Amino acid sequence: MDLEKLANDIKSWAKELGFQKAGISDIALEDQEASLTRWIEAGYHGEMAWMESNQDLRIHPDKLHPNTCRIISVRMNYLPEDAHFASNLEDKHTGYISRYALGRDYHKLIRNQLKKLGQKIEHEVGTLGYRPFVDSAPVLERPLAEKAGLGWTGKHSLILDQEAGSWFFLGELFIDLPLPVDKAVENQCGKCTACVTSCPTNAILEDGVVDARRCISYLTIEYDGIIPEEFRDAIGNRIYGCDDCQLVCPWNRFSKLSPQADFQRRPVFKDLDLTTLLTWDEATFLKNMEGSAIRRIGHQQWQRNIIIAMGNASFKQAYVVLLEQLKGHSTLLDVHIDWALNKLHAQIDTPLLKKIDIRNQRLIRIVQKGLTRDS
Repeated sequence: MDLEKLANDIKSWAKELGFQKAGISDIALEDQEASLTRWIEAGYHGEMAWMESNQDLRIHPDKLHPNTCRIISVRMNYLPEDAHFASNLEDKHTGYISRYALGRDYHKLIRNQLKKLGQKIEHEVGTLGYRPFVDSAPVLERPLAEKAGLGWTGKHSLILDQEAGSWFFLGELFIDLPLPVDKAVENQCGKCTACVTSCPTNAILEDGVVDARRCISYLTIEYDGIIPEEFRDAIGNRIYGCDDCQLVCPWNRFSKLSPQADFQRRPVFKDLDLTTLLTWDEATFLKNMEGSAIRRIGHQQWQRNIIIAMGNASFKQAYVVLLEQLKGHSTLLDVHIDWALNKLHAQIDTPLLKKIDIRNQRLIRIVQKGLTRDS
């Protein structure tokens, strides 16, 4: 069997299946163990308890899927056509949703395409052991993608590709064929610290190290408790995730729009007015979020995030009325409602708020200048 030819064929098949790039790596990840352990021992994973378990499986992929000796890593672009980054961030009366979540949940689509890739390889070689993964198992997807030559790890911990930036999803196909492996690419971040200095909550500590407890994506998606008051102003109108570290990255000037219809903005997100979003009851939320990654955070967490955004917006009597109506239904919500009402009534002009607004305006100018197509 000509494994070199097969490896090239696999990359071609991957593109036919909608992936923009594919690479192949071995399964040696022992060099990741120390840094992963330090990150967890420092508590940077917050309340993501699942990060503490199955470390052995993360470092040894062949224990997760027996006989695995190679991993095919793929990337699929997700940036929608009407990203409207700057206009959305600038209008504080609308909620900002991380652009990866504007369309349908990516897990099922990418997993299905990876399964088709595995079936194609199996048809070519006969018996094959394979298993697809998409951000749903103890897999160190970013180190694997780096080993497979899909890009390098930026200071914000995301994978960067010089031809596509970072607006893409990753997926992996574990296989038991000893295919030739690809070479890692050189890190090209250099002395740039745009992502570090632009993080609203200073969550990026050093190259590739992020304190999730301070990260807006973690706080609005993974964390279901009372968001510390020190971060609420900085959250602004971000109601699900945060893209700031990607927006300011120079490499994202080369990003490509996604051709996938599933990743385009769903109709329900054409109107992101905070009042409209907060008036959804649980049944409406579940219906509108069917097939969306947002659905898994649940209705109460969704409301919590919108309440914070209202507290960061300019005064509207409609906000006060709506927030008062919501009081008394949940201790979690009440804490954030009281905070938001105090902000709305006082409209305090503090140095801290000025600093946050200056930083936000700087981000908007960067996006308008550097990402004209998507602003």
